[in-house]
Amino acid sequence: MDETRSRRGASLEVLRAEAHDELQTVIHARARGGEDPWDFMTELPTVDELVVWMLRAERIRDDDGRLPSAARDYRLLRQIALDHPALTTTVWTMLGRLSTER
Repeated sequence: MDETRSRRGASLEVLRAEAHDELQTVIHARARGGEDPWDFMTELPTVDELVVWMLRAERIRDDDGRLPSAARDYRLLRQIALDHPALTTTVWTMLGRLSTER
């Protein structure tokens, strides 16, 4: 995929495939580095979480790289859920975690 093209035009299946490939690369690199997968697998995001983070990063990039305030970040993630209904549960789970971390 051309890096200058928006990911939002890609189907959710394509985004999930890209996220899966990214996670497999991370797992492979960490395992080759001597880490035990049993020790780090719970630290890694799910495929859908990674898709949400990728879409969020794209929207931040589209906004000239400005990091969103907490309120704008909430709206941004909520909009991702509205744009991709299959990610709704993942977005709300992530928002719940973020609210307890802040």
